[in-house]
Amino acid sequence: MAKKLYLSNNRKLGGVCAGIAEYFGIDPTVVRLLWVLTFFAYGIGFLSYFICWLIIPKSPYAN
Repeated sequence: MAKKLYLSNNRKLGGVCAGIAEYFGIDPTVVRLLWVLTFFAYGIGFLSYFICWLIIPKSPYAN
């Protein structure tokens, strides 16, 4: 069965980082730290997060 990327219910803001972490099977804190580093290092973190928030579908398993 193929894995699907969804926004997570374990969210801090929009569920993007936690959803990516669930997809790859890693800790959400690691993804969040990498996203913050991308934001400060390259300045594209905010825009890419917002685009992902719009594109990635919500989980069909949401409570």
